[in-house]
Amino acid sequence: MDWTLEVVIVPVSDVDRAKAFYAERCGFRVDHDTVIGPGNRVVQLTPPGSGCSIVIGEGVVPPMPPGSLKGLQLVVADLPQARETLVAAGVDVSEIQLLGPDPGTGRPEDLDNIGFIHFTDPDGNAWAVQQISARGKD
Repeated sequence: MDWTLEVVIVPVSDVDRAKAFYAERCGFRVDHDTVIGPGNRVVQLTPPGSGCSIVIGEGVVPPMPPGSLKGLQLVVADLPQARETLVAAGVDVSEIQLLGPDPGTGRPEDLDNIGFIHFTDPDGNAWAVQQISARGKD
């Protein structure tokens, strides 16, 4: 039996601001933006190439303090390119960090498994982006 992670709820204080951040700055696809009734809205967004989406909203999502989600992680094939894309879109993103021994070769593929960048959304929900070139391709 396969168990797939399909959705992660991300707690935000302003749904429109968060939707704009994820869609316009991070390039997530807006799957749907549904108003179920007064004070009940669900917005689902999916990172490019991902099988897992995030959901932001009000009323029908579990109550969590905005910005309290830490440790979300994306995987990409090319970390320098991902960082460039985020910076160009106005996202405040860290420099590339190595969480392991630096192979010292300067080859981009040597960032696999040890190369990370980090950013937060407008509420402070924290994301890491890791390079794993064999799995990070669309």
